[in-house]
Amino acid sequence: MTALPPDDPGRQLTVARPDDAEHLALAGDLYSILVSGDQTDGRYCLIDMRVPPGGGPPPHRHDFEEMFTLLEGELRFTFRGEETVVHAGETVNIPANAPHFFRNLSDRPARMYCMCTPAGQEELFRQVADPVPSIDSTPPQLTDAEKAERDQRAQALAAKYHTELL
Repeated sequence: MTALPPDDPGRQLTVARPDDAEHLALAGDLYSILVSGDQTDGRYCLIDMRVPPGGGPPPHRHDFEEMFTLLEGELRFTFRGEETVVHAGETVNIPANAPHFFRNLSDRPARMYCMCTPAGQEELFRQVADPVPSIDSTPPQLTDAEKAERDQRAQALAAKYHTELL
């Protein structure tokens, strides 16, 4: 058996406190970066996602694993064209490179944790989303021109962050 590498005392304990997180509004959803790649040596990131009725991202895929644990509500996940309804308490793993998206079809908000491994997705969100003061903030009402600008920015940055918008 191979010995484990020595402890890296330069790495610190991370305690994710939702009130201290970085909060972002993206396409009507609210995301809080609880644990970033900077804190995990790039191994993973953890994002608290609040998805309002009708919310969710467009179809996409990326070359990293993505796992969602639904904490509240229900969402419809579309994975490789097949739909699955996921309820609070359930976890979904999306394999790297698989096309997918989710949508909140209910009349109440949904909340989930999203873990991406390796980290990096949070950096794309930081580059495209709008900062908000808290996870309970109302997402800004964007004009059509502002929405188009964010979409163009996401398209331009997608490859850098190992993502393809479909």
